[in-house]
Amino acid sequence: MRRAVIWMLTWVSLSGMGAALAQPYPTRPVTLIVPYGAGGPLDTLTRIVSERMRVSLGQPMLIENITGASGAVGVGRAVRATPDGYTVSVGNWPTHVVNGAAFDLPYDMLRDLDPVALLSSNPYVIVARKGLPAKDLRELITFLKANPEKLTLGTAGPGSGQHVSGVYFQKVTGASLRFVPYRAGASDIVKDLVGGHIDLTFEQAISALPYVRSGQFNAYAVTAGARLAVAPDIPTVDEAGAPGVYISTWSGLWVPRGTPTNIVRKLTDAAMDALADQAVHRRLEDLGQVIPPREQQTAAALGAYHKAEIEKWWPIIKSGDVKVEIGR
Repeated sequence: MRRAVIWMLTWVSLSGMGAALAQPYPTRPVTLIVPYGAGGPLDTLTRIVSERMRVSLGQPMLIENITGASGAVGVGRAVRATPDGYTVSVGNWPTHVVNGAAFDLPYDMLRDLDPVALLSSNPYVIVARKGLPAKDLRELITFLKANPEKLTLGTAGPGSGQHVSGVYFQKVTGASLRFVPYRAGASDIVKDLVGGHIDLTFEQAISALPYVRSGQFNAYAVTAGARLAVAPDIPTVDEAGAPGVYISTWSGLWVPRGTPTNIVRKLTDAAMDALADQAVHRRLEDLGQVIPPREQQTAAALGAYHKAEIEKWWPIIKSGDVKVEIGR
């Protein structure tokens, strides 16, 4: 009798485990780690896309903002997470390309993360506080050359997108800026620019355009060879006096290495469904985002693009001597 009871309890326990394992993913909320503060461009993009991903996945999408080391702290948290699909790394060109060349990271960008989906891309906008004397980019460059480090440039820290953009801008134009790092990232940079506490920054169009449209700060140029369709009055760097200063950030989703392929596929499908949604598409385009063609949104396409971007930018960044150390 006792053996029969033990056997029955064992059978019930194993059956319960089997049923749990057989449950379709996801069965609980999925956490998206945004490696910057709330209110910044990547955070805004994530909230728009995740709203629609929730519909496809049937579970809430929880956003966790983890700041520090230009995004390296947040990405590191995602790398160390259990590879079960319930922790997703949201990142962009600064966090998943630039940081690998700028920092001595305790993880490998390509080996420790599996790609999920490419979301969007957009150029930076060179923006300035109201009242800055230079009326256009040519005047600004002339002033900076005559007054080295007179003006401040807000960045999310060494190796951030704003920092690399500033280094590249100085190299091409011969201008000289004083860099001011912000631990919390773009949201605090924008606040201080509006408040007149810093002079300039390179800001992604997704967060810059609302402030430009409302007249809270000025836009000198778009770091691209073509004007933005949603802001045709802002000249390109070629037109404005800094030819060839092309800098565009892009964003994507990754999971810890070893996440089951069927789970990766489900996350990829949810992200692609979100980008195909017309309401999401319009919201992102209104913020200056460029949605890649559907065939370029896949996990495989992101993996290939990520590798190509590392091969392109790492030599440039390392030659600019922006490497710093972070704690392991």
